[in-house]
Amino acid sequence: MKNFALIFLFVIYSLHCSFAQMSNADVLFTVDDEPVYVDEFKRVYKKNLDLVKDETQKDIDNYLELFINYKLKLKEAHLLGLHETSKYKKEFASYRRQLAKNYLTDIEVTEALINEAYDRTVNEIRASHILIRVPENAPTKDTIAAYNKLLKARNEILAGEDFEVVARRYSEDPTAQENGGDLGFFGGFGMVYDFEDAAYNTAVGDVSNPFRTKFGFHIVKKTDMRKSSGKLSVAHIMIANKKEEDSLKQDPEDRINDIHKKLMQGETFETLAKQFSEDKASAKKGGLLNKFGKGQLSSSAFEDAAFGLKEKGDISQPINSDFGWHIIKLIDKHPVASFEEMKSQLESRIKRGSRSKIITSAFKNKLKEKYDLKINKESVDYFNSILNENFYERSWEIPKDLDSLGTLTRLGKNTLTYGDFAKYLLRSQRKSNSKKPFMDLVRDMQDEFLGDQVLRYYEDNLEEENEEFKIIVEEYRDGLLLFDLMESEVWNAAKKDSVGLQEYFAKNSDNYILPTRIIATVASSNNENVIKKVGKYFEKGWDEDKIKKAVNKKGKLDVIFTMGTMERGHQALPNDVEFKKGVSPVYKHNDGFVVVKVDGIEESRTQSFEEAKGKLNGDFQAQVEIDWLSSLRDKFQVSINSGALQRVKNEINNE
Repeated sequence: MKNFALIFLFVIYSLHCSFAQMSNADVLFTVDDEPVYVDEFKRVYKKNLDLVKDETQKDIDNYLELFINYKLKLKEAHLLGLHETSKYKKEFASYRRQLAKNYLTDIEVTEALINEAYDRTVNEIRASHILIRVPENAPTKDTIAAYNKLLKARNEILAGEDFEVVARRYSEDPTAQENGGDLGFFGGFGMVYDFEDAAYNTAVGDVSNPFRTKFGFHIVKKTDMRKSSGKLSVAHIMIANKKEEDSLKQDPEDRINDIHKKLMQGETFETLAKQFSEDKASAKKGGLLNKFGKGQLSSSAFEDAAFGLKEKGDISQPINSDFGWHIIKLIDKHPVASFEEMKSQLESRIKRGSRSKIITSAFKNKLKEKYDLKINKESVDYFNSILNENFYERSWEIPKDLDSLGTLTRLGKNTLTYGDFAKYLLRSQRKSNSKKPFMDLVRDMQDEFLGDQVLRYYEDNLEEENEEFKIIVEEYRDGLLLFDLMESEVWNAAKKDSVGLQEYFAKNSDNYILPTRIIATVASSNNENVIKKVGKYFEKGWDEDKIKKAVNKKGKLDVIFTMGTMERGHQALPNDVEFKKGVSPVYKHNDGFVVVKVDGIEESRTQSFEEAKGKLNGDFQAQVEIDWLSSLRDKFQVSINSGALQRVKNEINNE
């Protein structure tokens, strides 16, 4: 896909505009009787006014000429059928799909989720849970059994039993036997969203009702809440706990204490980490670990010691964890950023994660209300009657006598039929569906089907629904069309016409003159006395290296040399320097002093074809475009409404 920024800049360059509302508007001009309206011209003129660098283009008459050229190009593009090519259609459709994603969202729900995510980033909670596993597609009886089992566990807790004891008895989370269900502290995005949401919406000390995630049913008890401490960057040196087979290995505590003594003697942390740390992954990085916050590591002892360090560079005493002995160095503290700083990051995470389903669902529900869908009440009974157990075996087929033309609902200009929904059911049986009564299944599937259909209908008709989207799409559509037109009619044509290029150069060779140039060395310094010395050294025939050694002493740089072939106006040259061989006087230049040694002079001459080719190609291409535009003026008749133009001038000049 072409770079959109390139297309956009091309649109601005070509004075592109979107189609205006044409009712009750004055015609500014016509191209072969096709009207172009005042509103359209005014909008694009005002839009591009600040982007135009050429002041002459701000003149309304000059701008109108460019605008007419733009319309002539579009007319030619359509006449050539460029808008019908598969390449163009594919490119445009791809861009439209990408752009539409930004308009298929519920802004209010998105903003609420961003605010919620930030609040949960700032405020961490500690919670314990009990999990009863049940697959998402489990039969109803298994789902009910899992739910009732968890309800029983909850009732025992509410009756006074300790949560940890009940968790060890019931929970199917394998870590529950060790931690009693305690998950430690976590914040936003620390758990799957369904779990996070239930935990945050439970009061401290309370036990939630059973709720479901993709892992099964849970109950959660919120045990604490605190402000986030942010994150740390630390490095560590670790000596792993001694294993039985390591009988000859030095005691880990003694070894870590020896390393700590070396640190206190002034040896660098990073070097000792590389030499002795048994955490191989971090050792080669001088012990550096990834950033972490409280509750993110599986060792509270390590976290407590790390967060206990106050200043950057502080080093802990040796501490013991389940993994071994550690010495920790604080590299940096990363407090929670402000809402404005985190907003775009949070929005991106929300749209990538499961929260995005909440946004999409809310948007679909709004669209259902907008289009006022009225479902055929008989449809639920009808589809309930034609479904059977084969659906859950993924072998159900649409009955041959299906009333395929029966109306399910009307959606805008479209009618959704029983046949449409039946096809959706046929596709949906391939998914993993939990077994439920067919009446419930039909209702749920209809809701999903209608949600998908309203979203697709809205996307297909976005130009009618959203003026901003319409303008942007049409800008890109016409910009892409113009890009293809210019590529075929001007840029590629100019590249291929080698004979025309030679002829153009022959006719315009006077435009490709090299000015008189000097082959020179320019010495520059802020010290006038230094430059005077350099001038004398130049006179003696010293080269630059010898002069540098004589002038730049004790590590101080007093003179810089610029060498090459230079024309008047070169940055290093004074404007009034004389172009003759030899050493110039000292000049004051650019707030410093310079002396110029001229070794040779190249007199002004006409460039060869090869020398001029870079500028020549651009000039020839511009001439090809001028000639082509002239032919378009002859091909299409342009008529300007002078009265409307004067009104435009009066209105714009009076603003």
